[in-house]
This record gives sequence, C-alpha cells and structure tokens, in this order.
Amino acid sequence: MTKILVIEDELAIRENILELLDAEEFEALGAENGQIGIQLAAEILPDLILCDVMMPEMDGHGVLTQLRQNPATATIPFIFLTALADKTDTRKGMQLGADDYLTKPCTPGELLTAIHIRLEKQALLQQQAQKKLDDLRQSITRSLPHELRTPLNGILGFSQLLLHQSESLDPCDIREMAEQIYLSGQRLYRLIQNFLLYAELELIANNTPRVEALRNADEMSAVKSAIEPAATQQAKQAERLADLQLELQDSAVMISSKHLTKIIEELLDNAFKFSPDGTPVTVTGKADGNRYILSVSDRGRGMTAEQIADIGAYRQFERKLYEQQGSGLGLTIAKRLAELYGGQLTIKSAPQQETTVRVTLPC
Repeated sequence: MTKILVIEDELAIRENILELLDAEEFEALGAENGQIGIQLAAEILPDLILCDVMMPEMDGHGVLTQLRQNPATATIPFIFLTALADKTDTRKGMQLGADDYLTKPCTPGELLTAIHIRLEKQALLQQQAQKKLDDLRQSITRSLPHELRTPLNGILGFSQLLLHQSESLDPCDIREMAEQIYLSGQRLYRLIQNFLLYAELELIANNTPRVEALRNADEMSAVKSAIEPAATQQAKQAERLADLQLELQDSAVMISSKHLTKIIEELLDNAFKFSPDGTPVTVTGKADGNRYILSVSDRGRGMTAEQIADIGAYRQFERKLYEQQGSGLGLTIAKRLAELYGGQLTIKSAPQQETTVRVTLPC
C-alpha cells in the first residue's frame, strides 16, 4: 500500500487530508510539526510527503532542506501545501527540491490529481533506474567474465605446456610462451587495477569533503612531461607508434601527474583499440585562459549520439558485431577523474569516420 506522510500543524486540515487519503486506500500518516515529520519520514520512508509551508518552530522549507540532505529521504516526492501564492516563495521551494505546490484551500480532486501525477512520475523514474541497473548487470555478465577468463586461459594454457613439455621445446618456443604469459598477466592486472580505481573514484565522488580535499591539494602537473612518455608507451604497446601524432602546448594543470597519465592512457587505449592500423591518432593540447584543453582524436568506428549518452562502466557497444577487448571502464575512469578535479570530458563522434574525446582541466 502506498504510504503518504502529511506534515501539517493545523489539526483540522491534517485530519481532513488523512481521511481523504484513507478513503482513497492510501496508508496515510500525520505529523503535527516539522521535526516529527522529519523523524517519521526517516523511519517509515513514505512514497510521498505533503507538507505545509508555514509552521511554527520549523517551516516547510526547513523540513525539505533536511530531508534532501538525508540520502534515505532525498528522492521522496515532496508537495508543498501553502496559503501563500507568492511567486518568490514558490521559486524558493522549487529551488530546494519541491516537486509541486498546492495553494490552500484546494479541492479534494486537485489534491488527489497532484498526488497521482507525482506518484506516476516517481514510478517512471524507478522503472528507468531499474532498467539501467538491469542493463548494467547484463553488461557486467557479458564483459567481465570474458575479460577475466581470456587472460587466465592464456596463463594456464601456456604454463601447462611449459610444465609438461618443457624438455621437448626449444628456447624460442619457451620464450614466446613466457611472453604470452606475461602479457596475459599484465592484462589481468590492469583489469583488476581499473576495477579498484573505479570503485575508489565512485566513493570519492559521493563524499564532498574528499572531493574538496582532492581539488585543494595543490597538486600540479606539467602537461608535456606527463603526457608525452605515457602516450609514446601506449603507442608502442599497441604497435602503433607511427600513427601517434603529438601536438602539445606545455602548461601546468591542477591534477596529479598519476591521474593525468591515467587519463591519457585510457583515452589512447580506446583510440588505438577502435581505429585501424595506419590511421592517425592525434593528441593535442592547449591552454585557453584558466583551462587546459586536451583532445584525443582517431579515425575509427566512432559512436552514435545514443551510445555517447549511454557511456558507463562495463558498457560495450556492438560487442556482438565486433570482437574486442576491454571492460568499458577506461572511458568512465577518465571522465570521473576529470570531473573530480573540476574539469569535464566530452565526446564528438561521426560513426565510421572520426571520434574526438576532449578533456578540459583547470590550469
């Protein structure tokens, strides 16, 4: 049964609303002041809250502010009941996160209509969130086991050959197998490191003091000295050194050298992975006022606008059509790192033509 909390200091109004809601088969609960309403909301987690604006001790704006600061109650639909029709008051409530405003006195029909609209909207949002969660589960189910199993198969297969046939193998074969074991181990290690880094960044992003500490750490990086060696190494690993083009204007940016290097590694890993050999992969960088703009461009598969909007961890597109490596974490990690330092990451892409990933960081 849908639970609705009514926070109203006037007894007659509160009881009238509760009776109406009971008649409509809602589970209705009342609170005679804002403080009790906040406590009840945290305890019962109602599906919707109706709250008067003008109340003694704590008004409706104070109630809404506290509820939005609590993760457990932050997303509960909230409708103000007010005798004030002032636009300034309405705007203030909306800025605090109110979902609707009803002016008292209102008819039972108006009240019920507002309630049903908010409940339907909340149900739609929950459906969308559930769909995203289901899509994420499917993406993890498809990509992560493959990414774990592939390098493990290489390690186990080649090591088994070495164990059982080492006496009949020549040194060149042994060396080649050892190299494959090493490469498989590197791939597995990178996947684990990215998973741990992604989890750490998500925890930081949801902790405001940690974000502020990160941005106020006064860590600076020289662009050229951080990016050039990392880009060159990434191109060598992809055997695409001849395709790499660097056009970097040097500057100091407000990000740790480790994290700046990580951003360029992940962006170049994607650029080399999803573009054909022999096509250029260009890294450009220039200062623009108090911002530094870093761009990585390739002439590969590209992405549609829908795919760009749907980018996230463990998301891979068209995996059924293309055999590819990767868990989809790299681009998400680069985006999160840029945002944590007060920057942003944007993508422009024309399918089957060109993709440019642009990272803006504070100088």
